[in-house]
Amino acid sequence: MAKTIMVIDDSASIRQVVNLTLRKAGYEVVEACDGQDALNKLSAQKLNLIVCDVNMPNMDGITFLKSLKSAPSHKFTPVLMLTTESQESKKQEGKMAGAKAWVVKPFKPEQMLEAVSKLILP
Repeated sequence: MAKTIMVIDDSASIRQVVNLTLRKAGYEVVEACDGQDALNKLSAQKLNLIVCDVNMPNMDGITFLKSLKSAPSHKFTPVLMLTTESQESKKQEGKMAGAKAWVVKPFKPEQMLEAVSKLILP
């Protein structure tokens, strides 16, 4: 059975690129346009990994991460932040909230897939 990854980004073009990259590598993909949308879609399925942007309307990535980690069913779901943010302070904030990896946009598909393969739950 294919592993499922949720991609959360307010940019449709970024979601599309990430989706294509992951599908080519054999993953199932669920998309969400912001943190709130993602939380609404969470309960529907088991996720093996979440790829999340930081700066989004309605609910940003860090706030989403905190909500996700407080839910017992998703406490251990690994999260890879995919963002334009590269400051150390933001990375630390993400790490404190529970992010397992930080990939800065623009990203190379191979770079993201390598991070995904290291983090994804069995």
